[in-house]
Amino acid sequence: MEKQELINEIKRLKKEKNAVIVAHNYQIDDVQEIADVVGDSYALSKFCAENNFDVVVFCGVHFMAESAKILSPEKTVLLPEIDAGCPMADMVTAEALKKEKEKHPDAAVVCYINSSADVKAESDICCTSSNALNVVKSIKQKDIIFVPDKNLGHYISQKVPEKNIIFWEGYCTTHHRIKTEEVLKIKELHPDAIVLVHPECRPEIVSMADFVGSTKQIIDYAAKSENKKFIIGTEMGVMYKLKKDNPDKTFYIMSPGLICPNMKKNTLMSVYNALKEMKYKIEIDEEIRLKAKQALDRMLMVSAIK
Repeated sequence: MEKQELINEIKRLKKEKNAVIVAHNYQIDDVQEIADVVGDSYALSKFCAENNFDVVVFCGVHFMAESAKILSPEKTVLLPEIDAGCPMADMVTAEALKKEKEKHPDAAVVCYINSSADVKAESDICCTSSNALNVVKSIKQKDIIFVPDKNLGHYISQKVPEKNIIFWEGYCTTHHRIKTEEVLKIKELHPDAIVLVHPECRPEIVSMADFVGSTKQIIDYAAKSENKKFIIGTEMGVMYKLKKDNPDKTFYIMSPGLICPNMKKNTLMSVYNALKEMKYKIEIDEEIRLKAKQALDRMLMVSAIK
């Protein structure tokens, strides 16, 4: 099919099946364009739960579609590319976490949303990159096992010296690969540009930033800022929205390595196939789902108090 014909077919199938297409900010341009909503992973899952659709086509990676299913068990949640995973999420398992909890019986477990349903089920509370600080502050225990991202954990630990954060040896392979010399070089090329980075970056990269925040926080900061030039330290898929929403501003990607292969797997054709063949369905054991939902619900309570 030609591109426009494919888009028309997706729209027809979407209407026929009372479906919604949601896409993460890191998806390819075509997928972001066809989506009904584009955003961060948890915001998309929350949107799906709060709206009356029978089918959710989640254009992201596996843990994101799982989060949507955790919050919307009655809906059919489809992941267009079933092998679109997350290396960082794979760096922690429920069994490994259980063993770590045995070593620190008095510690609370804070689980970054970039993790499997099984891991969420073994955690006390979830967090996102935007609310991690408030979540950690809300916990009574001094000792906190933070999984799986050691870089986000380190960033938060600097702001809560009263807590003893036990880091997991996990990281985002995309953000973690940024090199100091790359940042120095691009700052030298564009000395008048503001540096915006994601806290999944290594500490030495975060320390060189003018602003540190989640994908949405970076997008919002750039939109509100009076500055006209920005160096972006997160997955390059976000450049599409930044440029689209701010045509009068200039954006430079911090490193050519800022691309997540898993996030780029979804295409217009895989979205079409997902709707046409109702694949690939996300299923979660009900006991695991309920435990994982408790961790997500506790996070929501902290956000509501804020």
